[in-house]
Amino acid sequence: MRYGTALREEIDRPGVTPLIGIFDMYSASIAAQHFDGMFVSGFGFAASYYGLPDIGFIAWPDMVGFVQRLRLAFPDRHLLVDIDDGYVDVEIACHVVEQLEMLGASGVILEDQQRPRRCGHVAGKRILPLEQYLEKLNLVLQTRTDLVVVARTDATDEDEILRRAQALAATNADALLVDGVRSVEWIRKVGGVIGAKPLLFNQIAGGLSPRLSLTELEALGIDAAIYSTPCLFAAHTAMTEELMRLRAEDGRLPEVGDNDVGVASSMALLEANLSRHHHRRRDHVGTVTDPQQ
Repeated sequence: MRYGTALREEIDRPGVTPLIGIFDMYSASIAAQHFDGMFVSGFGFAASYYGLPDIGFIAWPDMVGFVQRLRLAFPDRHLLVDIDDGYVDVEIACHVVEQLEMLGASGVILEDQQRPRRCGHVAGKRILPLEQYLEKLNLVLQTRTDLVVVARTDATDEDEILRRAQALAATNADALLVDGVRSVEWIRKVGGVIGAKPLLFNQIAGGLSPRLSLTELEALGIDAAIYSTPCLFAAHTAMTEELMRLRAEDGRLPEVGDNDVGVASSMALLEANLSRHHHRRRDHVGTVTDPQQ
């Protein structure tokens, strides 16, 4: 299976490709029932795996192991993986790209931040000199064979955003992401300097970028929309509410109705990930699995 080709073709189709941020295998299991594409979010993985903020704690073997588990459970989904700055060193970045491609990742996002790095939607980001980032990016591009590579800039100065967007568009990267872009006007400005290069947009609740629908994004020329944290933040909200209710009810669990999650529905969700059930799915990437299967 050429997972990179499948994602590349999906992004090239008319409309906006949504990629849903997941943070563990359970959230991925739910997301796979509703969407064809997953985004392996650095924010979500740092939170779920380490209980730490997205400021550079992720170790690349942990991310590689997570992607391996994802691909085994979801052989027909697009998997775009956040590899931050390539884990600092260019040789590590290339090694991780080889590992991820071998395991079946569809693509990676490589940013131009320097350490200490930050989530793209918070203050305090520092970026590498452009020439240094381009060297890393081009070596990653030479290393991959089919994997989609998204070049990402975290520049915040307006002139620098456009300078870097234009430079990244001139590389062999498959797509471009300006993270933390603050307005519709600036989406248009970036689109105006990158030519035909596909453009991604990252939305995060409470983040710097405007909240836009897929229809609005398509009108702006966006090709793929990353939703970094809907599963993580929804889980936070739901768990908080449920535990508060449990305390208020003196520890008594609620009755499980037809539309509620209980043992049976949870087991059915997870059993669908067993490899012996994969033959029930369609034999190509990008088809939503029947949640009843």
